[in-house]
Amino acid sequence: MTRVLVTGGAGFIGSHYTHHALQTHPDWRVTVLDKLTYAGNPDNLKDLDGHPRYRFLKGDIAVRADVEAAFAGGVDLLFNFAAETHVDRSIGDPEAFLRTDVFGAYTLLEAARERGVTRFVQISTDEVYGSVPTGHSREDAPLMPTNPYSASKAAADRLAFSYFATYGLPVLVTRASNNYGPRQYPEKVIPLFVTNALDDKPLPLYGDGQNVRDWLYVTDHCEALDVVLELVVDYDEVVKRIAGRRLCRNDSTHIFHVDFNPPSVPGVCDLCGGDLHEMAGQFEESEMVDVVDVSYHVKQVKRQKYACACGGCIKSHVPSNSTAPRCESTGGV
Repeated sequence: MTRVLVTGGAGFIGSHYTHHALQTHPDWRVTVLDKLTYAGNPDNLKDLDGHPRYRFLKGDIAVRADVEAAFAGGVDLLFNFAAETHVDRSIGDPEAFLRTDVFGAYTLLEAARERGVTRFVQISTDEVYGSVPTGHSREDAPLMPTNPYSASKAAADRLAFSYFATYGLPVLVTRASNNYGPRQYPEKVIPLFVTNALDDKPLPLYGDGQNVRDWLYVTDHCEALDVVLELVVDYDEVVKRIAGRRLCRNDSTHIFHVDFNPPSVPGVCDLCGGDLHEMAGQFEESEMVDVVDVSYHVKQVKRQKYACACGGCIKSHVPSNSTAPRCESTGGV
């Protein structure tokens, strides 16, 4: 029986991987260690209560005693999902990010080195590369983090690599793009826009709305981790980037389309913060854009333009309507 430790397993991606591991690997026994902060929800794992190959421990990866308790009985594979992750939170409280993301990773690496873990998978993020003006980031691209969150993850990446280079610890670092899917904490853009739209609240847009984002469905991420685990055997390449599909800009036009009445406020003016209002007749009827529906399938719909009373901002919005094409897989609008 392979003994697996999943840290941060009550969080969004970690809980999905815990379910995936137990369903896909009948010879795995999984221990979850999670501090249960605001993003760690025990309900994400509630259906696993009583599972014969699963146990849960509440604990902090930065506390040695908690880590040692999780290692009781031995660990063969370690997946470190535990992290403080939100950029805005890192700006307000960078110390918490350094403690969990960096010192927590160090505590796990030390325990893994001492106990001979056969694989240490450090779950990172493509945000360590910083903003990329054109094209895509590659595994060998320079690390240019621009906020305390991405800087703390970059530091953990390099620390993990140093344990491979110095001690020979079999480390893998994966850098995935933006994940989305069920059970995601609503501070992230897709669930935030969906919940705000349901409550008829503004969809907060900042900057010029032109930033391109690469989106990766969370279960695809889980499957990709298994591929990396299986394919990397000689450790010539320790770092792997897990990419999704570049579906949309970071604005209300291209992120999603919802099958209910659209919110009365489609966005926020970049210049004055005022509500945006429809500019009737000032958009191309034939203009089509890619969007992602609530079932996370891509389609094309028409868009409208909106402007603020200040006259200095024009944004676009995809209205809900009954004639939008249906998804071939789910039948969703």
